[in-house]
Amino acid sequence: MAFEPPQRLVRALGETAPDGDEWLEKLPESARQAVALGGLSVERTQMPGGRSSLVVLVRRADGTPAVLKLAPPRFRPEAERAALAHWGGLGAVALLDGPVTEGVLLLERLHPDVSVRSLPEAKALLEAAGTLRRLWVEPPDGAGAGLFESVAERTGRQAEAMRASADAPVRALVDAALSARDELLAAPPERRLLHGTFRQSKVLAGERMPWLAVGPDPVVGECAFDLARLVRDRVEDLIASPSGAAITRRRVRKLADSLELDQERVRGWTLFRAVESGVRARRVGRARDAELLLEFAGWL
Repeated sequence: MAFEPPQRLVRALGETAPDGDEWLEKLPESARQAVALGGLSVERTQMPGGRSSLVVLVRRADGTPAVLKLAPPRFRPEAERAALAHWGGLGAVALLDGPVTEGVLLLERLHPDVSVRSLPEAKALLEAAGTLRRLWVEPPDGAGAGLFESVAERTGRQAEAMRASADAPVRALVDAALSARDELLAAPPERRLLHGTFRQSKVLAGERMPWLAVGPDPVVGECAFDLARLVRDRVEDLIASPSGAAITRRRVRKLADSLELDQERVRGWTLFRAVESGVRARRVGRARDAELLLEFAGWL
């Protein structure tokens, strides 16, 4: 089978490696090798797929359905492997025994086209929050612990990029986001293993449990950081609504209350992460995404 990478993945990788991507060039052969090594049979490549990995629906030698995932080193697939192993299938997709090749994961098959985003808004947020609560555990000790960035480390890198891109149209929002980060990090750090990029589309229907999280970019820090991306879910609908700002503030309050977190810390991390995403989208030429994200950030 030809493993042609989906165009969505090609475009996304082009944003992070504009001068070419050796990993992408080698991807078809890497996928063929992983399939052969694992004794897998291929059904199809998941389309349109994600922005950071190739996902292939496969079957193991005994006929069990599974998912083969290949990701480049810059998206930290070994940290994902370590997090999934630590969660052990509780709240997240299970890591299966298979070819232990760098950047290649064999995962339990969920229903790839059914996420909590398919539910009505209130129900979707409820199910997503319940899934997220199960993931917030003590991070592992030992060798695997070094694979995880802290919230301070990750947002520090992001803050540097934001400062470099803070021209006049976005300077006020960037200053507000950086100030919020400084205040949030001034408190003694909470240490929980976080999903890192949690949103409704990252929670898929399963057989073993109704809903399970996929695609973590794990990080260690305070739980409020993990809610920030969920708050802005369906941002296009929020911006289109005449009461979008009020809905956003209500969402911050409800999510914080349901998970027993401080509303101001959820609001602060939501502001920082929305501005960071908006500035990054602006930097790589995704003008419409940038406009939506920065308008949303202005409500906070």
